[in-house]
Parts: sequence; C-alpha cells; structure tokens
Amino acid sequence: MKLVYFGLLFFGLLFAHVTCYSSGLVTVACDTMLPRHGNNSVQTTVPPYTVSASNYSFSPGDNITVTLKANSDIVFKGFFLQARTVSGNNTVGYFTVTNSTIQTLDCGGTVKSAVSHTSSINKSSISVLWTAPFTAENVHFRATFVQSRSVFWAEVESPVLTMMSSTSQPNSSSTASPTLISSTQNIASGPPPTSISSSSCGIEKVCFSSPSNCDPATSHNCFFMSSALASGGGYKFEISGPSAGYVSFGFSDDQVMGNDDIYICGMDSVGGIGIQHAYSEGQSRPLTVNLSNVEVNLASFTSGVIQCSFISRNIISTQYPVQQSKSINSSYYISMAYGDSSNGRIQYHGTSGTFISSSKIDLSVATNVTVSSSNSQDLVNAHGCLMLIAWMTTGTLGMVFARYMKVAAKKMIFGKAAWFQAHIFLMFLTVAATITSFVLAFVNAMGWAYGANSHSIIGCIVMILAFFQPIIAIFRPSPQSNWRSIFNWFHALNAFVTYVLAVANLFLGMQLINGNSGWMVKVMGGFLGWVALNVIFFEINAFLARKDLKKAVDNDNQISVKYELFILPFYMCGNLAFLIALLVGIGQS
Repeated sequence: MKLVYFGLLFFGLLFAHVTCYSSGLVTVACDTMLPRHGNNSVQTTVPPYTVSASNYSFSPGDNITVTLKANSDIVFKGFFLQARTVSGNNTVGYFTVTNSTIQTLDCGGTVKSAVSHTSSINKSSISVLWTAPFTAENVHFRATFVQSRSVFWAEVESPVLTMMSSTSQPNSSSTASPTLISSTQNIASGPPPTSISSSSCGIEKVCFSSPSNCDPATSHNCFFMSSALASGGGYKFEISGPSAGYVSFGFSDDQVMGNDDIYICGMDSVGGIGIQHAYSEGQSRPLTVNLSNVEVNLASFTSGVIQCSFISRNIISTQYPVQQSKSINSSYYISMAYGDSSNGRIQYHGTSGTFISSSKIDLSVATNVTVSSSNSQDLVNAHGCLMLIAWMTTGTLGMVFARYMKVAAKKMIFGKAAWFQAHIFLMFLTVAATITSFVLAFVNAMGWAYGANSHSIIGCIVMILAFFQPIIAIFRPSPQSNWRSIFNWFHALNAFVTYVLAVANLFLGMQLINGNSGWMVKVMGGFLGWVALNVIFFEINAFLARKDLKKAVDNDNQISVKYELFILPFYMCGNLAFLIALLVGIGQS
C-alpha cells in the first residue's frame, strides 16, 4: 500500500511539472500565449524585453527578421512568439529558424506559425525569420517571455507592420548593411533620402535641427527632428541624421541628462533599422521601455543617413515608468543625440554628439527650435587646446632638455643647472595643463559616464601617470645613492610611456573632431614624423658628443658643445607650426 501511495505522489508531482514545458512544446498556449505554470499569474509591470522587426512595412512573401531582446543584465529562459493581424487577431505568416535553440510550432492549423525555445538555458536575445502572408492586413508580433517559473510577461508587442499596396515602395531598411562604421563623418555619396524634409516646419510641425534650418531632404549632414499632432491623438515624429549607429531624440524638464523620455532610431543586431522607446536616468545606459502604441511609417538606412518616421500615442513622461506617470508640464526641452551601436546596443554618444533646445517647447504649437548656445563646446575646445600645448610643446621640450641639453645648458641658475631648471618648469606646465584639461572634460561630461570610449580611458591613464611623475621626482635619491640609477630608469620609462599614450590619445581626439581621415589627423601624423626626424638628429648629435667626450677625457680637454643649440630652435619652430595649425582647426570645429 505504501508503494501505491508513493507511486501516486510521484505521478502527481510529475503531472504538476510537465506543464512547465522546458522543451518549448507549448502548443497549448497558441490562443492565450500564457504558460501553464500552476497558479502563477502574468506580470503587470513594464516588461524588461522588446520585440522588434528589421522592417515595418512589407509586401506578400517578404522576409523580415524578428528579434526578441532583453534589457541589459536581464535574461529569459523561455519564450513564445506569433505574428497576428491587428484587426482580427489572427495568426498569419510562417517562421523559419536556423538555430538549434529555437523551434517552430503549428498553431490554429497553420504550419510554422509560432516559435518557441527548445531548452531553458538563459538567453539575452534571439532572432528568427518571418515570411509575410498574402493578406492585405497590418500585423504585429506578440511574444511571451519567461524569466522563471513564477515570473513571466505575456503579449509583449512590436510596433505595427504596415501591409503595402501594390503601388507603394518598400523602405530601404531591408538593405541596410550589418557592418557598423566607426564615425558619422564617413557619409556615402548619392542623394540623401527624401521621405523626411523641413517643409511645413513652423507651419504644421515643430522642427529641431543642427545646423539650424537644415533640410534632410537635400543635405547629408543634417540632424533633424520634427513633431506634429497626429489624427486620433498622439504625435507623428520624424528623425534623420548621418550615422551608422543610431540617432535619437528626447524630452526633458531641464537641459541636464536624466529623467528623459527618449525614442531611438538605430541599427539592430541583424543590421536592420528599428525604433526603441527608452528612459534615461542620467549618466548610465537608458532603460528600455516596451514599444507599444507606436505605428512605424519609415525605418531606413540610405546613403549613410538613418531615418525613422512613426506615430506614437504614448503620453510623454519624464518620470519612470513612462507609461504610468504623465509629466506635470506640457512643454519640454528637446534633445538629440547620435552615436555608434554594437550588436543592437547603443554606445555612449559623447558630448559632441548631442544637441539641446535653448528653451522649453510646446509640442502643440508649430515652431522652429533653436539649439542651445551652451558652453559645452567651449569646454571641449579648451580641453583639446590644453592637451595639444602640453604634449606637443611643453612636454616634448621638457624631455629634450633633460636628455640632450645637459652640456649646452649646464650654466648654474639658482643653484641648479639651466637644463634642469628648464626641465622642471616645462614639465610643471605640462602636468598643470593636463590636470586642467582633465578637469574641463570631467566637468563637461558632468561626472563619470557609462560606455567610455578609448579616448576617455587613455586620457584617464595619462592623467594618473602625469600626476605621479613629479611626486616620484620629489623622492629622487642623491647622485651618490645606489638607488639613483634605478630611479633614473623608472623616471625615464614612466615619462616615455606617458608621452606615447598622450600622443596616441591626441590622434584619437583629432579623429573625434575631424573624422578618421580628416586633415587634422594628417597634421598629427606630420607632427609625429617631425618628432621622429628631430629625435634622429638629436641622437646623432649625442653620439658625436660622446665621441668628443671620450677624446676630451683622454686629452684632458673641456667637453665641447656640438649642434644641439641649432637643432633645438629648428625643432621648436616646427612644433609651433604644427601646434598653431591644430589650434586653428579646433577653433573652427
């Protein structure tokens, strides 16, 4: 009898758990899209997942990539995906999978009309191919995400995909290249897209652009955003800009990053253009918001320009969660940002990739918005100028005096040799300029920023090394100490590493200002060649001086000065020429 009870208990427990379907064979969920997880109920909070498509308009038979994605540091174990008509809620189209962790299911008598997981391993994103049906109806994708047995979200929707008539032309996002380029300066030739333009700005819609009053229909280098009241409520938004990563706009109660309602138009993980709704909490990666109540009209990447046009019937909110708390004010500061993306995730745009309106804007009143004349660019320019002065002139000259001028500048000044006094003075200016420049960059970024680029990281390293170099010099052993040679090597090595990193970072800084192949980068290359040439001259002169020193010691004569007094002014004139050219370039940027 105990064995019978044990068997009944075993099969009861087994029955209670088979409905979890870790294998993903969940055809019982075809209608409700709800997992059979006992008495657990669907989550009602904002889902930390999104459903996006590579194209938001289609013709019968088109192939569209559908991506299910989790927010940063979030995963899902299971999922269930369908495409349904907007009007009749009918399952349409069929899916194709190429990944062993994904499988197709037959729902409602339609073959391969749903997709689910094959195991409960953690997933951060999945992509499948959907083939559009031969029906003249708009569709959207719905997904259920299972985070654990008791935590799941159901019917997370994508934006609506519009069925195109026979006379319509598809947008170009289906031909977007999945390869990202690193700079928005590399714009392809050919005419820009003409779907979005500045016509009716100030008459029917609010327009915000940089340069001011530029037209995205005629200019590649135009960052443009517009807003107009949509019939039936909500707003029709347009955004355009030269980028191979993303362009975005947001609404805020102030001109400082944080508490912003954001829409992002950018490359997804498979190379298509998608729209994301997000919320910024400040100096961190924006939080993804479920993209509901959005109708996408255009999502394209053509001739190096990203463009999106869509209608959003969501309320604008500067509080989180966005959908649940409307802002108190009806007017907002408008901001735009652009930058790179990596595998569908936006990267930090930096301070040069942002624009913000000079005042709050009422979106219900058509107007042309002006860009704020903040001192952000002045801080960036001052940062660049100080770094150039520090590491193209004072720093290099300080090292030249220490290595090559010990004989020519051995006259005593205030109890120390002239070369040593010049070295200390020039390196003091270098460290002071570096610290000041670092502080300016820190103030401009308003603290530490997420997703720092290589220029910022190397800059921090240079700052640390430069800061400790004079501190180490304070503890310099006496010339008679056995530690003096070790100090000399360490002091010289640290100076060399700092200088190499600083010059490399100057190259990166010029690329941020002038692109990868701009004239300022080429001038920096010329400067590096100039330094190398003069180092060769100095080393040859030092070699000849050492030979004379040997002869002078053998013959008990004085050490003679070679050609360093001629090479030094020659070197300084070239340095100043390169420096002035780059300072002018920064002033014009």
